[in-house]
Amino acid sequence: MTAGIRCLWMRGGTSKGAYFLKDDLPADPAARDALLLRVMGSPDPRQIDGIGGADPLTSKVAVLSPSSRPDADVDYLFLQVFVDKPLVSDAQGCGNILAGVGPAAIERGLVAAEDGETPVRIHLLNTGEVAVARIQTPGGHVSYRGATMIDGVPGGHAAVPLMFTNTAGSMCGALLPSGRAVDVIDGVDCTLIDNGMPCVVMRASDFGLTGQESREELEADAGLKARLEAIRLQAGPLMALGEVAEKSVPKMTLVSAPVTGGAISTRSFIPHRCHATIGVFAAVSVATACLLPEGPAQALAVRPEGGRFRIEHPTGAAEVFLDLGPGGEVRAAGTLRTARKLFDGLVFPVDV
Repeated sequence: MTAGIRCLWMRGGTSKGAYFLKDDLPADPAARDALLLRVMGSPDPRQIDGIGGADPLTSKVAVLSPSSRPDADVDYLFLQVFVDKPLVSDAQGCGNILAGVGPAAIERGLVAAEDGETPVRIHLLNTGEVAVARIQTPGGHVSYRGATMIDGVPGGHAAVPLMFTNTAGSMCGALLPSGRAVDVIDGVDCTLIDNGMPCVVMRASDFGLTGQESREELEADAGLKARLEAIRLQAGPLMALGEVAEKSVPKMTLVSAPVTGGAISTRSFIPHRCHATIGVFAAVSVATACLLPEGPAQALAVRPEGGRFRIEHPTGAAEVFLDLGPGGEVRAAGTLRTARKLFDGLVFPVDV
């Protein structure tokens, strides 16, 4: 293939990724994945021969197509392109890249823009639920300008409110796939939870950590990473995920008491590298874990009034909103993100 492929490169939340139309990519998943590895420049720690940014947060892909169901406007498939492995995974969703799906769908003509604000109903193919994004479209055109700021992203941009329903058990079939709020794995109390993202939530102190270590300190701790991976491999079958050695889930999240006025502090591994922030769906899962009386997060958390949870992370905090029912069950979840178009053009996966 010598012709370029249409590509919209966008920041969504605290991630960056390539947004493609499904029809512009090979229909065969294996051929598609091989092409995306070339696009990103994987496997190579620097991704020097592709457009990836040498970090899991900047090596992501969104594939968009007309909706396959009547209650949505667009289908969205998220693909994580591994940096240093020849692997493309659809085993999870991504709420940050999701923030760019609404604008991208309008930019590509999949959704007609309204004057002022355009709601976009997005079918998340990875997990099956529908999210609603509200996109700023003054004069019938997407605007990325605004004053909304999110931690981990410099400057202000147009707000992209996101609301989710039916996230419990998105990949594992149940909010608590093991049936317990606490499982003890290798002597560590773990909450195995899936409220949009399969996560293993553990106390940082159980690993001899304060929970305030920098991303760089945690990345350099080979012993810690080995312990986390050993727990992750055992958690996979307990979470109905099967063998997870080559999967990007579950995420491993260390929690500690909040220090900047939030609900709880986190250090999240995705799954082998420490996240600079925390994923949107992971933040929802962690906030939900804070509600479990027996879980390791509950005793450390400061439960907020009104359901607005600030989940602290290495570069600030992510705010999620939990709509709780009369029995304390989570009926819906929401967050506020921003997005920005970075370039729109052709990407060349092979020499021309």
